[in-house]
Amino acid sequence: MRALVHTLSLTLGLGLLAALATGQPAPALRSAVVVEIKDAIGPATKDHFLRALAKAEEQRAELVVLVLDTPGGLDAAMRDMIQGILNARVPVVTYVAPSGARAASAGTYILYASHVAAMAPGTNLGAATPVPIGGAPPPEPGKAPAGGPDDEARQEAPPPASASDRKAVNDAVAYIRGLAEMRGRNVEWAEEAVRGAASLTATDALAQNVIDLVADDLPALLAAMDGRKVTVAGSEVTLRTEGLMLERHELDWRTNLLAVITNPLVAYGLLIIGLYGLLFEGYNPGALLPGVVGAICLLLGLYALQVLSVNYAGLALVGLGIAMMIAEVFVPSFGALGLGGLAAFVIGSIILMDTDAPGFGLNLGLVAGVALVAGLTMFGTVWLAVRARRRPVTTGVEQLLGAEGVALGDIAGRGRIRIVGEEWNVESSEPVADGQRVVVDGIEGLTLRVRPKR
Repeated sequence: MRALVHTLSLTLGLGLLAALATGQPAPALRSAVVVEIKDAIGPATKDHFLRALAKAEEQRAELVVLVLDTPGGLDAAMRDMIQGILNARVPVVTYVAPSGARAASAGTYILYASHVAAMAPGTNLGAATPVPIGGAPPPEPGKAPAGGPDDEARQEAPPPASASDRKAVNDAVAYIRGLAEMRGRNVEWAEEAVRGAASLTATDALAQNVIDLVADDLPALLAAMDGRKVTVAGSEVTLRTEGLMLERHELDWRTNLLAVITNPLVAYGLLIIGLYGLLFEGYNPGALLPGVVGAICLLLGLYALQVLSVNYAGLALVGLGIAMMIAEVFVPSFGALGLGGLAAFVIGSIILMDTDAPGFGLNLGLVAGVALVAGLTMFGTVWLAVRARRRPVTTGVEQLLGAEGVALGDIAGRGRIRIVGEEWNVESSEPVADGQRVVVDGIEGLTLRVRPKR
């Protein structure tokens, strides 16, 4: 009996082990990484997106959904993002949302580069002409930007005025045409978006094969993409988007910090604080705090300017202006250096940033405020220096001229007096009684010439 029980127990144990060994593992959770960009394309947004893409590849997510709303941005940052999309090992879906959003300028290139391009109703894309510093040339009379390739009233936009502008436009055209050909989208309209700054609504973009889908929200987008075939890293992939868990990639502290210091207003402020901090340290050697704060702010400001679209002629003018305003304190130029420095500072500040890159311009009110403070500081320093120059001498031998003292005993020719807390030998052409007050008329070596006060 005992042997039978032992046999049955062994059989049940082996059966349970076999069942566990042949059982199917729990299915892994399928997810999509969602990253939002609702700002100008710049170093911070680029870093945010590339980190999300790396996270999706590491987690083997089904796809990345880029929710985009941008006025455009910097060319270098845009190209880094597109390079990441083209070399991604997971599909990248760019979705222009919510309603009222746009994918203008750099956003149009990113939309064309994506494996799936989608838009929400009421959104738009286009106006992808690269704009140089100083703005695009004005259109010729009777010519206007086109609204689309099928517009019968369309007229060609005027060609860029300079060779450098033509090079920039032709390079952008070749770039976006290559993206359109790779993704099988409307090549002609892509070129028109660059040459003629054409724009389209979501409905028109879908009708003209510029985008793939129009969806009201993310769930509708995922439902519409299910079963769609895309090419990822040279291989055809079928999207399985039903039941995907959405995992949002939030901004981390590093990206937030980068976004703050690369804001043109903050970068400009850091630069000014840094320069003035070093200036105050030079005026007060050993103060330490102005020098330390100034050096840190200057380094952060220069880093921010390095990654921003900066006009270095403007940066040089800002530096020249500050140097001239400092020189005004030491050189008797009667205000010429100060006024010239203030003018150079204002002009350099205005052209410091590429004001035609969306989201990367300087507020003229900030420039005016900083210029006003700098001007008041400069003229206040000059006024204080002139006022100090006109004040009577309060130290040294010269302060004794015209000063009053008290006779220490009777004086008949020579004697001694007490003046400004000191005792001096004096000569007087008139007799002076003990304790009588006298006035200093002259100084000869260590002897004062005095007369009785009347």
